[in-house]
Amino acid sequence: MWDMAVMAPRMRAVLRIVAALIFMAHGTQKLFGFPAPPASGLPPTFSLFWFGAILEFGGGLLLMVGLFTRPVAFVLAGEMAFAYWMFHAPRNFFPVLNGGDAAILYCFVFLYFVAAGPGAWALDIARGAESEPGPASPRDLAALRR
Repeated sequence: MWDMAVMAPRMRAVLRIVAALIFMAHGTQKLFGFPAPPASGLPPTFSLFWFGAILEFGGGLLLMVGLFTRPVAFVLAGEMAFAYWMFHAPRNFFPVLNGGDAAILYCFVFLYFVAAGPGAWALDIARGAESEPGPASPRDLAALRR
């Protein structure tokens, strides 16, 4: 049987790495036209879409390696909330119809990392900004019961 106290930080790291890789792909598509150019073409330099692509690529890269995880995740969650309300919500009320379901999902996944931290295998742990994830202490468990 798996020890969930050991597996939870590892699975959080897997979620962080996979979400960041997929998110970063949105940035590479907008900045470099890879793996395929966006339908609307590459964004003009210093446009709103260009800044979004910089955040997606750079923030995705930082999140993937677990460097400055909490502040980067906070900024990326804000970017996704902004993208949803500016570009998706005006099209239709329902996220599945306005194409904003991915933006909502990314926003809340990033907010999760703001609260939970990077999990295992993060440069934040190596630089001492986060403690090595492990089983919850009795004090942590007592705080949850309040």
